[in-house]
Amino acid sequence: MAISEFPRLLVHLRKEAGLSQKKVADALGVSQALLSHYEKGIRECGLSFLVKVADFYQVSLDYLLGRSLERNGSAILLEEVPDEDAAGQGNRGKGSLLPVLNKKLICNSVTVVEDLLGESGDKQLIQDVSMYLQIAVYKMFRALYDADGENPQTFFAADKELMPMMAEGAMNQLEVSIRRRLKKMKALPKTDEATLKEKYPLFANSLLNLLQNAENTITK
Repeated sequence: MAISEFPRLLVHLRKEAGLSQKKVADALGVSQALLSHYEKGIRECGLSFLVKVADFYQVSLDYLLGRSLERNGSAILLEEVPDEDAAGQGNRGKGSLLPVLNKKLICNSVTVVEDLLGESGDKQLIQDVSMYLQIAVYKMFRALYDADGENPQTFFAADKELMPMMAEGAMNQLEVSIRRRLKKMKALPKTDEATLKEKYPLFANSLLNLLQNAENTITK
């Protein structure tokens, strides 16, 4: 979470608690209008307000400021997240560099998913999941590429305007295929938290944090 996402997080925590804007504003000692400005990112809050928010929702300041992905304040720094190849001692960055941290969380999580899929022995299932993830990366790179008006559109075959719908359609089809194949599996690998931590001691926390981040975004 970046500090710039604090307004979104402020809204998410309030809605997660099922509280109205007015009730939270009263509890935090600010006007509803000011809380609305904070939630919309129109105004930046002070340290005293941050402390009140942390106490009210029982989360850490590090979590609110994007220095930790854990609500309880156990900071996850870049050097504490292993590289996806589990041999990254010589490649560790310095400090809590969010872009690199997020990359590692994603790579480590994909490593777990791919390993679990590998247990199925279903080559088509593995290929479908791989292609789904590849298209997701394609979409993000394409958005970056298309944003630069000087880039030649001949680099891609898919039309710039139609691409988002085409990619979304392909991903939807792949997801249907993936879910159908999973339903046909006689024995699914265990995916509960305890099993994940025991089976993937290096990567389980990365996956669990990624899941929490995704949930925060889709339920906001």
